[in-house]
Amino acid sequence: MKAVRFHRHGGTEVLQYEDAPDPQPDADEALVRVKACALNHLDLWGRNGLPNVAIPLPHISGSDIAGVIGWVPPEEKEFKVGDEVIVNPGVGCGRCDRCLAGRDNQCRHYTIVGYGVDGGYAELVKVPRQNLIAKPRGMGFVEAASFPLVFLTAYHMLVTKAAVTAGETVLVLAGSSGVGTAAIQVAKLQGAEVIATVGSEEKAGKAKELGADHVVDHYRADVLEEVKRITGRRGVDVVFEHVGKATWGSSVKSLAKGGRLVLCGATTGAEVITDLRYVYNRELTVYGSFMAGKGELLRVVSLFKAQRLRTVVDSVFPLENAADAQKRLELSQHFGKIVLTV
Repeated sequence: MKAVRFHRHGGTEVLQYEDAPDPQPDADEALVRVKACALNHLDLWGRNGLPNVAIPLPHISGSDIAGVIGWVPPEEKEFKVGDEVIVNPGVGCGRCDRCLAGRDNQCRHYTIVGYGVDGGYAELVKVPRQNLIAKPRGMGFVEAASFPLVFLTAYHMLVTKAAVTAGETVLVLAGSSGVGTAAIQVAKLQGAEVIATVGSEEKAGKAKELGADHVVDHYRADVLEEVKRITGRRGVDVVFEHVGKATWGSSVKSLAKGGRLVLCGATTGAEVITDLRYVYNRELTVYGSFMAGKGELLRVVSLFKAQRLRTVVDSVFPLENAADAQKRLELSQHFGKIVLTV
């Protein structure tokens, strides 16, 4: 098969479009012919390399996959060859107490397709049978690949963790990113007032189209001061944080008394300074969030089927141009998801 792999860590120059061995699925796995695969920052972190994280080399990235089943074992009852599917990107052991309780993202052996195991930057990918989900009818492969990871993350953060309710105010940082566009929609679905930050006037307009009530250009305005102005100096009830070092200080200070900060990433750096007086004086709560359980993804899929959420596709690249696609992601030129087609 053709695939985009890297044999060593580094910049986009290490990505090679080349022949690779066809994956050989085990009895508890399925083979999917990839039609589309969306990019995530996880692809960049894996390519660059992370301290104390062993990525198997050569490696195929890609966590958000939509395609057609090419093979399933005879005992598979739900899916057959030719069925159109999306792939749940999270892989747990399926046997431990966390997996059996629906919290597979807390499994000790949890990993992510395209990170701990090969992913969708390829013509074929093998995945556990339990990770197959029927693609919503009427949704194209590009659109189907664009929502699983970011929407399950946003849903877990805002609904499961922060428990956003109607009438609350939510600050969504980097609202033009894949997970940011998902967070705007999920927060609005919960009945919240949304303040989103973006990096240009064009992106501001798109964020408003998604439902953001207020948009702040973080290059032209002080986000904390704008939050104070919009909320009458009260602050927000929830901060959706995934930027890290560059925004952490203002994120904490943007919270109202009793506010919640929910965190899923640190794209600008993980080492931050926190004034603990804000935390205890305002009785703040900080939630860490990592992926979500498959049950939450199924609920997200049902919301798409009911047309209560919508995909946001920025651009589409052919698989062989994966390096160009990753450059666009690194430069934050996108609004929504960047997708590779196979």
